[in-house]
Amino acid sequence: MKTIALAAIAAATLASAASAQEIAEFRIGLLGGENASDRMRSNECLREKTEALLGVPTKLFAPADYNGVIEGLLGGNLDMAWLGASGYAKVYLTDPEAVEPVLVKVNTDGSYGYHSIGFARADSGIASLDDMKGKTFGFGDPNSTSGYLIPSIEIPAAGYSMTPGEYFADVVFTGGHEQTIVAVYNGDIEAGVTWADGLGEWEDGYNSGALRKAVDAGLVDMTEMVQIWMSKPIPEGPIVLAKGLPEDVKLKMTALVASLESIDPECAYGVMAGEAKGFMPITHEAYLSIIDARKTASE
Repeated sequence: MKTIALAAIAAATLASAASAQEIAEFRIGLLGGENASDRMRSNECLREKTEALLGVPTKLFAPADYNGVIEGLLGGNLDMAWLGASGYAKVYLTDPEAVEPVLVKVNTDGSYGYHSIGFARADSGIASLDDMKGKTFGFGDPNSTSGYLIPSIEIPAAGYSMTPGEYFADVVFTGGHEQTIVAVYNGDIEAGVTWADGLGEWEDGYNSGALRKAVDAGLVDMTEMVQIWMSKPIPEGPIVLAKGLPEDVKLKMTALVASLESIDPECAYGVMAGEAKGFMPITHEAYLSIIDARKTASE
């Protein structure tokens, strides 16, 4: 019996070694939200750990927009990415066999939701959407969950048309969360939306999210900004892996990201866009409502 057990272990080890050699490199896609150099810098520690773990060259890719990461996954040119829920929905609706969700970020309070946050300058006189009539509203990217999909559903449902010229003077896309934040802060547009966990203090940009990253980067002073709208909780987007990867690679990468907060808190802070508990397992079923919303919005 012992011989059989040892043989099984040896066979599993050989199979694992063989499958690990099936990949020549590992490619991580970084979704938009801040400028490419900051994205690369925040995730360089993850790249280094991945390369050491898998023993193959690991590369980071930071396309200009969300669609670059989505197309990279669909085209088989990326192996892993942290997608927004809407981005995952688009990938799934295009090709259900392209990726599988494995992990989701957990907030400091144990939840895994976040919010779309509407904001304006404090000196603008804008305190709510009621003050936005005839003004320009900025959104990050058409494939962003918080930066467009959820606001495009919830804001009209609250009685404010998103058709340019009907209530807002214009509805524009800035290109990403950081661009929206900077555009509002600089007075280029009257208000915009971005994402945050909604926990902690407004002055800090909340605990995690694009506002926190902007504060950390010295781009904004949150005391000069005000919140004018908040969405209902949105399920945090998943870390996804290409379904075609060898199983041992999937297991190793899932374990690495899941343990990131405990093995390297500083690295985890950069990867998770602020303070959070870490990552926990997630499945496709958690995103069925977002997939339905995305499907409805495209019809």
